[in-house]
Amino acid sequence: MSVDVSIPTILRSYTNNARSVQGAGSNLRELISDLDTQFPGIAGRLIEDGVLRRFVNIYINDEDVRFKGSLEASIVDGDAVTVLPAVAGG
Repeated sequence: MSVDVSIPTILRSYTNNARSVQGAGSNLRELISDLDTQFPGIAGRLIEDGVLRRFVNIYINDEDVRFKGSLEASIVDGDAVTVLPAVAGG
């Protein structure tokens, strides 16, 4: 199983500047683990203390994973996963 993962500019240093990468897993936790195997260090930018970092938003097919089970959110072949850093300012 493979899914497309869109990577934000701020994390592309981990993916050799790739805007999109392929990953595998039946849920978000497994997908992030697979990405970390391919791109060491990226998991630490997404997860802290076993949960999603507060200022990282991840969407599966345009749905916020925090409403789909967070790291346990199911992923199926062909899904599109988007990682977005939260933006603050004023």
